Amino acid sequence: MTDLESYAVAILGAFIAGGINTLAGNGSAITLTILTEVLGLPPNTANGTNRIGIFTQSAISSWVFFNNGKLDVDRNKKFIIPIIIGAIAGGLLAVNVSNDQFKAVFKFMMVFMLIAVLVKPKRWLRNTDFDFKPKWYVYMPLLFGLGFYGGFIQMGMGIFFLIIMVLGMRVNLIESNAIKGFVIAIYTFLVILLFHYKGMIDWKLGGIMAIGQTLGGYLTAKFASRHKKADQIAYYVLIIVLLLAIGKLFLG
Repeated sequence: MTDLESYAVAILGAFIAGGINTLAGNGSAITLTILTEVLGLPPNTANGTNRIGIFTQSAISSWVFFNNGKLDVDRNKKFIIPIIIGAIAGGLLAVNVSNDQFKAVFKFMMVFMLIAVLVKPKRWLRNTDFDFKPKWYVYMPLLFGLGFYGGFIQMGMGIFFLIIMVLGMRVNLIESNAIKGFVIAIYTFLVILLFHYKGMIDWKLGGIMAIGQTLGGYLTAKFASRHKKADQIAYYVLIIVLLLAIGKLFLG
């Protein structure tokens, strides 16, 4: 495969991943595979390089959601702050420790996530419960741990985020996706600085991937902000993504 063909595959795969990340999560399973298997980066450098497209895609999607009234930062800041703090801690670990060993248990976590998504599907399609007030001593450590995970490896973080926000915090699925993009954009920018300081980012390849991810994130956020059945579509995409990921992890 020539360099031009590799870059074309990278942009196309990144475009699909950008859409998946915006509407559900786990698009990094695609981009990390492209970075390591197609573009030949070592795992830790791929982990750092992958963050460039995640940042641009998350930034543009959260901007679209905000402009369409789907993102209320002030109302959700109590959820945002502990995630960002946790992500910084996770990023500090990621630049010093390989996450290869994590893949052995990741597939079992994906099965757990699928079960959580499938049980009582109506919970995923309800409106935000503004009267629900989660206890700070429950959501603070939970969201800190979520941020730590995202800062460390990122892959699958979006699905974990949706499970916690929709089922735990009772926030509407599309609004949860909007918050997810905003939070990930902020902490990914900070994590990029850590990876760059350690020399673990290929800016050329990361920029190429970012082209596809940004376009995918923009178009998907625009669609999700305006479509009447966006919640249902996002829910089904979430199930499909999990089934495909589990199939790939267990069957190879």
